[in-house]
Amino acid sequence: MRLGVISDVHGNRVALEAVLDDMPKVDRLVCAGDVVGYNPWPTDCVAAVRERSIPTVMGNHDRAVAGETPFRFNSMAAAGVDYAREQLADDALAWLADLPPERTVADGRVKLVHGHPDDPDRYTYPEDFSPRMLRGEDLLVTGHTHVQGHRVFEEGVVMNPGSVGQPRDGDPDAAYAVVELGEGSGGDAVTVEERRVAYDVDTVVEAVTEAGLPSRIGTRLLEGR
Repeated sequence: MRLGVISDVHGNRVALEAVLDDMPKVDRLVCAGDVVGYNPWPTDCVAAVRERSIPTVMGNHDRAVAGETPFRFNSMAAAGVDYAREQLADDALAWLADLPPERTVADGRVKLVHGHPDDPDRYTYPEDFSPRMLRGEDLLVTGHTHVQGHRVFEEGVVMNPGSVGQPRDGDPDAAYAVVELGEGSGGDAVTVEERRVAYDVDTVVEAVTEAGLPSRIGTRLLEGR
């Protein structure tokens, strides 16, 4: 089975369209959360994920837009949450509210979480990945940090596809991954291809300003921060 793996779209329609156009043929797409937040196209991004029936877990921004959250946001993040809440229709808000904190696909071989299997809000960077995070699945997909990376263990693979809509690893190109699930089990059965694709960041910078959002939401995209 071949999976297209995305995460942290954060309302960036231009980046999401670039990723979907660039992605090779896959059997299905999966998403590790935070479809909304920060950028000015929450409605379009939720619609794109829903129309494709992409299995998705709830990110901290998704949860905040849909209702209350204990997560502490900076001013930029809070502005994006408020904007998305104002823009989204009731059915889109209900869809966000119904997203689970974790889910499995591919007959249980793949688990999706946002931050960490023990805490959806924990920032878990690639250097922190460990076989202890695995609970019997061959592949654990995380998001939240916006940093692309993966580690292969005997027990399986832990990965972050990176952020579609707001990379924070110094590379402004939209990030995603393609995964091959082969025969057998454990790390030897999983192949991860980390991918990047350029998109029109200037258009996003202009749209952020036009939407009345903090300008730094857009300009930081130029730096991949």
